[in-house]
Amino acid sequence: MASLSDPSKETETAREEDPSDVVYSVFTRSQKRYIVFLASWAGFFSPVSSHIYFPALNSVADDIDVSSTLINLTLTSYMIFQGLSPMFVGDFADKAGRRPAYMVCFLIYIAANIGLALQDNFAALFVLRCVQSAGSSTTIALSSGVVADIAIAAERGSYMGLVIAGSLPGPALGPVIGGLLSQYLGWRSAFWFLTIFAGAFLVPFVLFFPETARAIVGNGSIPPPRWNLPLVSWFKSRNSPPEGNLNQVKVRFPNPIKTLSIVFQKDVGIILFANAILFAGFYDVSASIPSIYNDLYGLDDLQIGLCYIPFGLGATVAAIVTGKLLDWNYRRLANQLNVPLQETRAHNLAHFPIEKARLQIAFPLLILGSCTVIAFGWFLDFGVHLAAPTMMLFFMGLTLTGAFNTVSTLLIDFYPMNAASAAASNNFVRCLLGAGATALIDPMLGAMGRGWCFTFISLVMILTTPLLWVIIRSGPRWREERRNKDRMS
Repeated sequence: MASLSDPSKETETAREEDPSDVVYSVFTRSQKRYIVFLASWAGFFSPVSSHIYFPALNSVADDIDVSSTLINLTLTSYMIFQGLSPMFVGDFADKAGRRPAYMVCFLIYIAANIGLALQDNFAALFVLRCVQSAGSSTTIALSSGVVADIAIAAERGSYMGLVIAGSLPGPALGPVIGGLLSQYLGWRSAFWFLTIFAGAFLVPFVLFFPETARAIVGNGSIPPPRWNLPLVSWFKSRNSPPEGNLNQVKVRFPNPIKTLSIVFQKDVGIILFANAILFAGFYDVSASIPSIYNDLYGLDDLQIGLCYIPFGLGATVAAIVTGKLLDWNYRRLANQLNVPLQETRAHNLAHFPIEKARLQIAFPLLILGSCTVIAFGWFLDFGVHLAAPTMMLFFMGLTLTGAFNTVSTLLIDFYPMNAASAAASNNFVRCLLGAGATALIDPMLGAMGRGWCFTFISLVMILTTPLLWVIIRSGPRWREERRNKDRMS
């Protein structure tokens, strides 16, 4: 048997045996739903850890006696590590498995939150926010990898929608929780809350979550090493003879070069850059709300947190609806081209226009989302009633999140065997660009004013639409060239 640490060899072996009978995944629908539920819960920690901090920014700055500019640097550093850490953990998860990657990340995350709750100076805050980001930010990439492990392309949009929907209440609930805790118990209590919440997640995860990485368990039919079993299964297997691929799984030091190699593929690089522009605009709006709403409307931490609810609600609705639309559009094109929906190891997306199936949904969402950013900026510039810009936040979450979802799904369509690394490449590009945008938002607001600042951001976002047309037109050819090159290497 080919080494299970090499997915391509595993695929070739399966094809030689009987490719027409080897289903993509042996997990049942109920098992898939449970797996996606826990993956979705895990993905919640990255955005909630970022946004729970927003309402307390003014309180933290006052408490440790630093300027808002320095406090914004902790947002920038968080995003930098949000981009860098998945490069290592994504490759580790593709090789060693999802379960060990999740557990390492959560142990780091819990330790960082305890440290943040106990620190009392800016240097410690800065460093520990980086560590916190390193622990939590990979969860979304891992969740994308889990979807690629268990879902065929025809249903991948819906499952990705569920995973993303689980993470998107973070921008809505994080500020509310952070505002409540900061207002009544002090800003440190937010980090104690995250510590407890992460511990609550680990209990069902350690007990029941199965290994899904295709390099370890194939389509789910190969037992993982005993050390990588859910705890319940491990207890059941204590008196059984050893089985699984204990001697075949080789855990090596994570290689970030794989993620970088994905970034520099022509088609992937273009869609990652376009997605990063959208994300930077999205994050600029999020990061600017506390200071603008405090100055313009005199809101306290809790009230600012409540204003994020429409943002997260729109984003959550978008993730679910867009996922259904992606599956519908895939089926529509597949029926037109007489392409079978059911995938096996013998059938892949080599001759299917997956770029068109995914990105057709993105265009109207991108245009509408850019318009909401313009409206948001001018509502603030004219100082209209709080309800107007806050209503725009709902539509902004609804449209821009839908555009993000299409790109995230397309990435794992490109790299189903290395999905965590592909998702990590998305994190890397968009978080680094978002970090730079966050560092520039205060100077831009000061120099341009609220209306023109957000108009400029929106126009930059709209300029990404020609890039998506290039991908639809030339992407299939570039993907075929990459596939031929990989086959020859």
